[in-house]
Amino acid sequence: MPSLKEIKGRIASVNSTRKITSAMKMVASSKLHHAQVAIQNMLPYETMLEHILKSFLAAEAEAHTIFDKVRPVRRCALVVFTSNSSLCGGFNGNTIKMMTHVVDDYAREIGRENVEIYPIGRKVYEKAQKMGLNVQGEFSALADKPNAHDCIKIAMELGKKFYDGEIDKVELIYHHFKSAGSQILTRKTFLPIDLESELNADHERDLTSIIATKESQEYLKKRGERQQEKEKESVKPLNDNFLVEPDMDTVLSQLLPKYAHLLLYTALLDSNASEHAARMVAMQTATDNADELLRQLNLQYNKGRQQAITNELLDIVGGSVNN
Repeated sequence: MPSLKEIKGRIASVNSTRKITSAMKMVASSKLHHAQVAIQNMLPYETMLEHILKSFLAAEAEAHTIFDKVRPVRRCALVVFTSNSSLCGGFNGNTIKMMTHVVDDYAREIGRENVEIYPIGRKVYEKAQKMGLNVQGEFSALADKPNAHDCIKIAMELGKKFYDGEIDKVELIYHHFKSAGSQILTRKTFLPIDLESELNADHERDLTSIIATKESQEYLKKRGERQQEKEKESVKPLNDNFLVEPDMDTVLSQLLPKYAHLLLYTALLDSNASEHAARMVAMQTATDNADELLRQLNLQYNKGRQQAITNELLDIVGGSVNN
């Protein structure tokens, strides 16, 4: 059995660790709130652009641009989103694991050297370099400070390569942010753009709460379902009488690149919010574990102290009896 001094040292050590994890949880919670606000600021643009594209599809526009043309894959690119730092649970590990599986799948079909990697985040950049993959640049700054300008640059570079025939397919690997307690690892085709699947994709997000407990998530889910039912009852048709000039094909050839830029920026914001949510949950779990460990150590310390007092009393009583 460890001595009281050793137990007291462990209690002090666990207390110090708990302070760190608790502080990191609060910092991640604050950053998550800012990430949710960034997604909220992007949503009006996304909603209107999707509405316009859906309206054109409903009008049965048979427009075929270079960006939505499917062709045989001889060379592909993967845009993979991770974080720059650790302590966020399985966030980085799961993303890198999926990237490895996708690279292996393509390696059997087109060869490992024909797979290009665009790493967003230091963790995936270091892993791709270690694996000897064909890394196209280093974009770690975007993982900490997402901005649309740099996303458009990457999207334009990918679009140019796709247009020139240098690559035949581009995929995104990232975490889709649904709520503070749920982030879904997603593999999505970026180019060629499949409007039907993209416009029918799951865009549900809870941007109002940073609570990650299971009970709270169930409550929020039920409340969200009730709100959706009310919205369906009170929904009003929008005016879709667009005047398309000069023609539908020309307009779509301008809209599709903008939609591609939006897809990349949305994936970045989702990944950023998912990172902070995963770190917040991981630090909350670590803090709870520290609390439980402190409870056990305090109990062990009190038992040891009580045993020492009992032994001293027995020594005193035994000495008096002998006298």
